[in-house]
Amino acid sequence: MIAHLPMYDVPANSAAHRRLWQSFRDHLPNAPNFTPPGADLMVDWLNPELYLSQTCGLPYRAALHGQVQLIATPDNQIPNCPPGYYCSVLLARQGAAPDLAANDFSLAYNERLSQSGWAAPQSIGLTGAKRLQTGGHAASARAVLEGRADLAAVDALTWHFLTRDWDKAAGLEICATTPATPTLPYITALGRNAATLREALRQAILSIGPKDRETLQIFGLTEISAEAYLKLPLPPSP
Repeated sequence: MIAHLPMYDVPANSAAHRRLWQSFRDHLPNAPNFTPPGADLMVDWLNPELYLSQTCGLPYRAALHGQVQLIATPDNQIPNCPPGYYCSVLLARQGAAPDLAANDFSLAYNERLSQSGWAAPQSIGLTGAKRLQTGGHAASARAVLEGRADLAAVDALTWHFLTRDWDKAAGLEICATTPATPTLPYITALGRNAATLREALRQAILSIGPKDRETLQIFGLTEISAEAYLKLPLPPSP
């Protein structure tokens, strides 16, 4: 079976992620061990052996709806966002923010199936005259710092982790913020008992203790409907 939490498993979070999963297994002893993500997460997410993972809102509405079940959505307590919602920050080099109204800038984004990296800036008209696909949010931030792009779209939780873990984050500044949208949901394959997984995950989050919850920035679960994800438009392809 496939069980992983790939979206925010940066090195500083790995130990807390493993303690969260151990706590989850304490509540569901038959749950599988953590498995490493495959080379293509979409393949993992569509596998009928999927036990639990976390996806992004754009892949969910573009390809996964009807193929997987929503379990719940984490409450990451993102500033100025309702529980279970997040936003993107648009990052520029300190003192070098481009003219957003002119749209004459290069935009770094992680990938085309990213709500926060691609769809969110499109929703407020920030398309960029040039675009650079980097493969990851941290790579997008680095591209801006190194002058390979003028602007990067990075989700607010990743930005929190970058300011915590990356000593060069101070070289960047936020020049715009996107509207709040439902954050990255936990999913399971069709046919599994999503309610049982939801309750075990809820109890696991409560059991790991405040230090691990703060490390992971996971403070509880919310239930956000599929319709709330699906009502967001699909962005044009880069």
